[in-house]
Amino acid sequence: MIVRPLTIAGLLVLLLAWAGPLPHMVQGSFTAHMALHMAVVGIGVPLLAAGIGPFVGARGWLRSQLALPIAASIIDFVVVWGWHAPALHHASRSSYLALTIEQLSFAAVSLLVWLVALTSTGETRRSAALAGAMALFFTSMHMTLLGALIGLAPRAIFGDHAHHATPTSALLADQQLGGVIMLAIGGVIYLAGGLVLMARVLQREEAT
Repeated sequence: MIVRPLTIAGLLVLLLAWAGPLPHMVQGSFTAHMALHMAVVGIGVPLLAAGIGPFVGARGWLRSQLALPIAASIIDFVVVWGWHAPALHHASRSSYLALTIEQLSFAAVSLLVWLVALTSTGETRRSAALAGAMALFFTSMHMTLLGALIGLAPRAIFGDHAHHATPTSALLADQQLGGVIMLAIGGVIYLAGGLVLMARVLQREEAT
């Protein structure tokens, strides 16, 4: 049975992300902060959602109709962009409490998006797949846009959080690498998930 290995793999990725060295590196590195973010929402949570999705779907806890994917996508957008506003970003890199709240909120909204995308019932499987694909495409777009804005910014947006003074050029290079990580992991994985769901819809239409 594939459900249990996927669930365990997702939990292991989350454990390694949160209990590993990355949380201790975020104060001095935007790249580490973004790597932590993407490890959670781009790898750990999707694996976890794929593992528990059939269980959730079989009980009908998340009906993937139009309103729910839209709501989940908007909530995810607000949370992700909100935590990248300079004031909240500064808090998450200066306080372990703020970092914990940030990471839990990232994981929660990402799990909601992926579960909405992956769960469906027999009666609504096609419409659920379409709605789920829409949620993943929207998330991919706003992550891609945010990653591009961060990576292409002509100056360091978030400032120096290290204990020592960091040259402006190093801060900018660190920020640019973090933006690339968001584009390469977040945008691509959510886009790939949406494409897989769309392929399922097309296959079902050909079979009917």
